[in-house]
Amino acid sequence: MPKIERPMPPYMQVIVHIRGQIHSGELRPGDLMPSDRQIASEWGVSRATAQKVITGLRAEGLVETVTGVGTRVLGSEPTHYSGNDRASSVRRTGRIYTTGEYARITAAEITPAPAEVAQVLQVEVGADVIRRVRVTYGADDVARSTSTSWFNGELAEAAPLLLETDRIPRGTWGYLEDQTGRSAVRGQDRISTRLATEPEGEVLGLTLPEAVKVVRTILREEDDGAVLEYGVSISGPDRESIYDYDMS
Repeated sequence: MPKIERPMPPYMQVIVHIRGQIHSGELRPGDLMPSDRQIASEWGVSRATAQKVITGLRAEGLVETVTGVGTRVLGSEPTHYSGNDRASSVRRTGRIYTTGEYARITAAEITPAPAEVAQVLQVEVGADVIRRVRVTYGADDVARSTSTSWFNGELAEAAPLLLETDRIPRGTWGYLEDQTGRSAVRGQDRISTRLATEPEGEVLGLTLPEAVKVVRTILREEDDGAVLEYGVSISGPDRESIYDYDMS
């Protein structure tokens, strides 16, 4: 049973929940959304707040209101998902990818740590680290993003699937928790842009020069604790990122 929590405004909490249902495929294109009356009853909010929810989702291009029919889901084309989005999807549905999305792991190996990775993982430059590279595709089989996850090489013995190119059904976070008892509780996304490299342009089908969005995700076991995973995701243009935050 959903419930309102503070401090995020009630209407925004409902938007985040329904947006997540759309991204995860629980609500599919063509499905009818709950009416404002149903939203108000289910969430314990006013009709005015419920109407604000529908207006907000409509402004994001996720739904449309059809006279005599109701509010219909349009879908989620194409959005760039942060580490927080992926983690939320796993908690809510047990899946890391949205409906129609799939990924191919193109590399899974132990390699010497580059300087940037060594600094984040707090190991020596050149120390053994695990590198997993994946390309994520949409339902149209077009590459949406390419990303690399880095882990301390000490995890290889306890979590050997990190070194295989088969997908891990529960995702790396769930697998690591099962194998080691360690779990990420705090994440940070660092976002920047730059020109794509030739290999990135080839994977993403870009005509160079072209700008790409770079999201560096750091997942920690506690607020200032050890880094469990360092991820770098590259996505091409025309991919909207959505982040909700509290201003209080």
